[in-house]
Amino acid sequence: MPASATKSLRVAVLADSDTRWKWGALTAKRLMPNDSDGSEIRLDGYLLRGRATPTARQLQEVGVHADSLREVTAVEFLREMEQQSYDILVLSLVGGGVQAMLHGLRSAWAGREKRPAVVTGYVGVVYEKLADGLLLRHGADLVLANSRQDADRFRAVYEGVGADSSSVTEVALPFLGGAPYEGEHKPYTVVFAAQPSVPDSRRDRTYLLNRLIQHARKHPEREVLLKLRSKPGEHTTHIEELPYQKLVQGKDVPANFRLVYGHMGDVLDHTDLLVTMSSTAALEALHRRIPTVVLTDLGIREALGNHHFVGSGCLASWDQLDAGHRPAPDADWVARQGVAADGTYATAFDAARERIAKLLDRPGGLPPLNPYYTPETAPGYLPGILARHHLGPDGVPLPGAPAADKAPGPVRQIVRRAARGAYRHGVQRVAPVIRRMGEL
Repeated sequence: MPASATKSLRVAVLADSDTRWKWGALTAKRLMPNDSDGSEIRLDGYLLRGRATPTARQLQEVGVHADSLREVTAVEFLREMEQQSYDILVLSLVGGGVQAMLHGLRSAWAGREKRPAVVTGYVGVVYEKLADGLLLRHGADLVLANSRQDADRFRAVYEGVGADSSSVTEVALPFLGGAPYEGEHKPYTVVFAAQPSVPDSRRDRTYLLNRLIQHARKHPEREVLLKLRSKPGEHTTHIEELPYQKLVQGKDVPANFRLVYGHMGDVLDHTDLLVTMSSTAALEALHRRIPTVVLTDLGIREALGNHHFVGSGCLASWDQLDAGHRPAPDADWVARQGVAADGTYATAFDAARERIAKLLDRPGGLPPLNPYYTPETAPGYLPGILARHHLGPDGVPLPGAPAADKAPGPVRQIVRRAARGAYRHGVQRVAPVIRRMGEL
């Protein structure tokens, strides 16, 4: 980093869920200088208000701490960015949120001599909406790809539509780490990493739960854990309409089966076999060389995300696991996935650090943000995305957008909490009932 940046570096992260806060904050830390020159680094976190705004418990479980952390609306955040001077800004949002912020920031920073380097990316495996998500992220100074495979795909999409692909920068998943697997624990521990929305039907989720319980019965000498992302009533990046906690109620489960929460890294410390449909936890386990299985019981389908693991050597069924199958990952596949099980993880973010250093040291500052989508290139798409965040087609806040010139008072805070609670209840409780009624 240039001397002016390393001596006092200010970094901001805007996230819209617990998983994206984890990715954004850890990415920010990975992008910071890794030398020991006494740099003073400040990390400020902003949580975008919405259905998935993380709870205090979820933030605690993520285990990533910032110097400050506050909840904001999109307009409040943009006005904050007008007043603050950051060196790096990480946008850890869903694609539409990133696009809205890029246009909003372009407007907020108009005429400004110096602006932060803007970074964005994906929290894990990219197995759906590749073109849509990528083009919504175009315009950031760095679009991080978590693997060599993703970097190649990202560049191909941008170049295929005539957009600048120089922002694509290969890194790795920022939350990899932990001690390598050194052999079986006592007791041998099988962990099923649950996902909020994969699979999404009661039948399929009940099937997976029953097979997990069945595995525990067939192997009483093993400890069988169901690792859960959230507690009922909490939202994550994806909506969970049928929590496993509810599906397991009333079932006769063996003594060696239990539900667990907590940091995935802590759970993996005692894991001998990681089983999942398509969770990013599989990549965390592969990084540590923990035997890992991606289930084929429900088919290998794009809707499940397990198609991403074709060629990995990790695909198997519960029948095979019950019979004692031990997966052997394909080394070439693993090497292309940003898993860095070969010991190269320490240098995975070097290229991104170097690019940011050059951006921060650019004479005359950085040019205005330049997203691919504009009112000219996407007049029927972009305005709707911006309007969802109370922004006009030019990125300027619409009349009546939430004000940010004062902190909310006690009454406003209570109303906000009540409204957000009602909204979450509607999304998680009422909407699924209405959908099921519609299917009758």
